[in-house]
Amino acid sequence: MTNENERVQSMVLGDVEVIRVIEWHEPFLPTSGMFPGADADVWKDNEDWLAPDHWEPARDVTVIALQSWVLRSAGRTVLVDTGAGNGRERPDMGPFHRARSDFLGLLERAGVRQEDVDVVVNTHLHVDHVGWNTIDADGQWIPTFPNAHYLIPAADNFHYGPDNGYGNGVQKVDRLIYEDSIAPIHQAGQAVLWDGVHHIDEHLTLESAPGHTPGSSVLRLASGTDRAVFVGDLLHSPTQILDPCCNSNACLAPQQAVASRRRILERAADERELLVPAHFGGAGALHVQRNGGGFALGSWASPGPKRSAHASE
Repeated sequence: MTNENERVQSMVLGDVEVIRVIEWHEPFLPTSGMFPGADADVWKDNEDWLAPDHWEPARDVTVIALQSWVLRSAGRTVLVDTGAGNGRERPDMGPFHRARSDFLGLLERAGVRQEDVDVVVNTHLHVDHVGWNTIDADGQWIPTFPNAHYLIPAADNFHYGPDNGYGNGVQKVDRLIYEDSIAPIHQAGQAVLWDGVHHIDEHLTLESAPGHTPGSSVLRLASGTDRAVFVGDLLHSPTQILDPCCNSNACLAPQQAVASRRRILERAADERELLVPAHFGGAGALHVQRNGGGFALGSWASPGPKRSAHASE
């Protein structure tokens, strides 16, 4: 649903350039499957702006983006989440099974080569956030970004790794994800486990926000007078701003996820942080406002097309 020329976009917040890289933007799951127990009236009452970027009303199907964010901050290049990856065995996971995309080509279009990335942030260890951590090199998975430290939430590394039986063995795919996208990072000595709060530089700070997964995290940006918070999968749809008690089908600890979502939304509203979720279509980011005891949508961001510094090379 995204125009090819719109798949790489850019904006500047303080001294940080923020580049959006959109792998795809497509219909995904029925709303009842994506958000069990969601209030159908929230969708119907907001159809005029939910469609077509966030919802397909005729089929009652959610529409989401699979995207990553590149931050040029304090002289370094930081990549936030790495999509689904190519050629992965992901049985029973729909579009993620043996997926193919031109993610590295999109990064090149953004002026980012593999060796340019200094830091990779995995907000959590779900399939669509770690896939391009690695690439296939003659049958062996190796780090895609050879010069990067990969910041991995310790709680997720424990839960989805061998110590906790690959997500307690609930999904067979969790072991596959860990073995091809996380274990090779450890083997290469490029993994940095963190918990609680982790400072990347003077502008960027990681903070735990558990619930969706045990180690789910948000990345805060503060530069000059600009503020933003990259919230990963704390929200999958703008309707969760209007109804923060609505969890996605992938939230492992529902009550904890709601508490984290409310806390992050409260701070975003009070401190005028630009809210940057992992899967919002349209402009991809927006401000939120307090509305009585709840929240309302504020203004959307206005990213523009990004032209690669290497485009003519």
